[in-house]
Amino acid sequence: MEKNHITELLPDYLDSLLTETQNQEVESHLADCNSCSIELKELESIIEVIKNESRIVPSESLRSNFYKQLELEKQNSSKTIALDTAYKQKKHSWTNNLLKIAASVILLVGVYFFGKQQQVERSNEEIAKLTDQSQAFKQTAVLSLMGNQSASKRIQGVTFIEEFAEPDEAIVSALKDRMLHDENTNVRRTAVEVLSTFITSETVKNSFINALKTEKDPGIQITIIQILGKIQEKKAAASMQYLLEQEDTQPYVKDELESVLPNII
Repeated sequence: MEKNHITELLPDYLDSLLTETQNQEVESHLADCNSCSIELKELESIIEVIKNESRIVPSESLRSNFYKQLELEKQNSSKTIALDTAYKQKKHSWTNNLLKIAASVILLVGVYFFGKQQQVERSNEEIAKLTDQSQAFKQTAVLSLMGNQSASKRIQGVTFIEEFAEPDEAIVSALKDRMLHDENTNVRRTAVEVLSTFITSETVKNSFINALKTEKDPGIQITIIQILGKIQEKKAAASMQYLLEQEDTQPYVKDELESVLPNII
């Protein structure tokens, strides 16, 4: 039991108005609290004096003054309770307001980051769309250039393909066509050089192998032989052997073939 409450129970304790449990708590407290024990003794002394005193009837003025003081005390007590209650209500209200503010801040932060994430996602989607559109535009431009009547424009179109990390089938097909069938030697040579950057593709490898049977320019023939020899493409052996056996194949081309063939057979 708290020490600052024990004095309130002392009068009832002396008048035997407490429950058995309360009596035990008071007695336990008095055993440990010297201050409350002194308070109890003083209270007992006052009660004893009152009992021994002859009964005195207070005058009317004294009685009136007593009730006035009592009423004043009640009013003061009421104000104290009201102030205490108001303080608690104010404190409770302040706490609620603080919680509301904190919740609002958390909500605003959450909304901000959610909006930020949404904005990033939308930006990424827009960038992806723009990239796709850009790729489609570039592809259209390249295909258009490679079909141009001007050899220089076709070379320009073939060169632009180097900007594609992974050209699609339409681009590769157009490039193969330039390498195999373009009437201009420089266009075919440029097509070979560009296709060599995508040599890991089986389609590109097969196009080089086929080109050995149709290409008549010795410089382009040697370039293709060196490319296939570097990757040791065994499927190219038959086409190389065919080119080696042709009477119109230039001697230095045959020398290159004889140098490469043993390494891929």
